[in-house]
Amino acid sequence: MRIHIVDAFTDRPFSGNPAGVVLLNDADAFQDDTRLQNIALEVNHSETAFARPLPEGGEADWALRWFTPAAEVALCGHATLATAHVLHTTGTHEGPVRFATRSGVLVATPAEDGSVTLDFPTAPLTLVDPPEGLAEALGTEPLTVLDTGPNVGDLLVEVADEKTVHGLGPDLRALAAHSERGVIATARADDPDQGYDFVSRCFFPNVGVDEDPVTGSAHTALAPFWSARLGSPRLTGLQASPRSGRVRTELRGDRTLLTGRAVTVIEGELLA
Repeated sequence: MRIHIVDAFTDRPFSGNPAGVVLLNDADAFQDDTRLQNIALEVNHSETAFARPLPEGGEADWALRWFTPAAEVALCGHATLATAHVLHTTGTHEGPVRFATRSGVLVATPAEDGSVTLDFPTAPLTLVDPPEGLAEALGTEPLTVLDTGPNVGDLLVEVADEKTVHGLGPDLRALAAHSERGVIATARADDPDQGYDFVSRCFFPNVGVDEDPVTGSAHTALAPFWSARLGSPRLTGLQASPRSGRVRTELRGDRTLLTGRAVTVIEGELLA
């Protein structure tokens, strides 16, 4: 089996969010959770995607699962983008690809410019009171706090401004007590002429990822939040991690389109 390391939501290597991608032919191996988790731990990126082909004629073309180094997750944008990129660049699959996942069927559509658009469920947002201790754990006072629903599993926290997002240094151990997966911190862009409308950073200590470089799933919550605030269904988000990356979003009711590019940086053979 081949294993690929792909930088997603970027057009340059060594930026964006790296993901492992493993294409499996053996259906039984796909069900061996311990082995998949061990491979993800060995790869040690925020997610490793495992995909296997499905019989023709069904509602999906490939089954897809995602593992962090510590746990399986219900939804992952950058590793889905990375998997679609591998399928298309290796000639394994042509045209739109339908993935059967724990979050339903997700479609990835390639464009002539090399970008890929993901069709994901929009996260349901519920306004909540700031939990006690959240401000101390995050390191700043939240302006707005929303629950993002079961698929994303985060708290979406609006903070004062872009400078505050860049300067966050949260207490990750304390932050872990406040949500299922972690916390998305966000603010409006100081200068939209820079090419993005909002900024974010994502901290996921509960699944073994202190800070995720670029998080597609988080943008299924960021898109409806900022589209309502800014009055546009089409926006661009900058995830301001050290590696950084941009996600173009388009809100379509209960679906959100996420568009980005990807670059394969390593290919190898999985021996174990």
